[in-house]
Amino acid sequence: MLYFCLMKKLLLLALLLNAVLTHAQSPPWERPLRMAWSSDGKTFDPPTIFQDSSGVPCMIRWKGDTLICAFQWFRLPQNTPSWDRVAVKFSYDSGLTWTAPTPIVVNGLPANYQRPFDPTLTVFGGDSLRIYFSSSEGMPTGGLNEIVNCYSAKSHDGVHFTFEPIARVDHLSKPLIDPAVIYFNNGWHYTAPVGAPQEGAHHYVSPDGLNFSPVPSIPSDNQHNWTGNLMLRNETELRFYGSGPFIWYNASPNGGQWNGFVNTNVQGGDPSVVQVSANSFLMVFVGKPYASGTEDNDFPLIAAKVFPNPTSNTLHLFSAENLTEYEYAIFNPDGRMLKEGRTSVNYMSVEGLPNGFYFLKIRSGEKIGFFRFLKN
Repeated sequence: MLYFCLMKKLLLLALLLNAVLTHAQSPPWERPLRMAWSSDGKTFDPPTIFQDSSGVPCMIRWKGDTLICAFQWFRLPQNTPSWDRVAVKFSYDSGLTWTAPTPIVVNGLPANYQRPFDPTLTVFGGDSLRIYFSSSEGMPTGGLNEIVNCYSAKSHDGVHFTFEPIARVDHLSKPLIDPAVIYFNNGWHYTAPVGAPQEGAHHYVSPDGLNFSPVPSIPSDNQHNWTGNLMLRNETELRFYGSGPFIWYNASPNGGQWNGFVNTNVQGGDPSVVQVSANSFLMVFVGKPYASGTEDNDFPLIAAKVFPNPTSNTLHLFSAENLTEYEYAIFNPDGRMLKEGRTSVNYMSVEGLPNGFYFLKIRSGEKIGFFRFLKN
């Protein structure tokens, strides 16, 4: 009897500890996009909230003083037009005020294609817009894999897009995520992180923004992740703002030669920067977690823990609540959903996910649980 009482106390202590740790590690849909201003593109003022429950932004200038920002939106409830969908916001006064988010519509996207994610915007043909995004024909198994390619769609209003068939960029052995595309030096440039930060970035070029050819990859190191966006500083300088311990930028005169990393004073991820005027730069980036408007706090929490943590192939779930069936979703730190499903067993495969930290969300009835784990 004493043994079972002791085990019960240990179990309750473990569940309490896990609940505390879970609360401390906010899931990606509780991360806001933040915005900050700068006079030189290097030192930025303290940031303010741009949009809660969001990630992966791309902001460009469009039609004079109009700015448009596309991003991944995680507004609850789930399985609605606003949950894990690409949305856009507009500013008609050079970034001072912004409209409410509007989920985009991609007409002609085949029904068996994965929903668009990781959006990047460009202007072409006058005032037309093209959005580049990651997707796949069918859902990849075991996490993101080589069937995830870069696709595109065009628009005249920034909300309603028409899918352009055939992948813009297709790599035979790597998933293509977090694209960045821009017109510079009489051609279109596409970049995307190869994998770990030290692997650098894929680099493709195109004469028309539709047909891309590979050129030598862009080198990097383990402190500078090429997850972010390209920006036109002027006619002779292309910049890429990327992620790391601090948000950084690297400049190039031609898209092929890069001058070296310059740190900003901003801590965050996945930045996008627009030069609004000669001495005014606006950055939108993924900020630290805060209490957002996702409504998740309205749901009771599931008392559970995941193990082993770190894990390499399989993640087990232990719960005193005797769950018989639950939904699950795995997200990366930027809020991109990599895997989802429903299961009646107490484990799930994480094989195929790149090494790194992830968030797991489970839901059983009206209860939810959030967990952070390391894949290695």
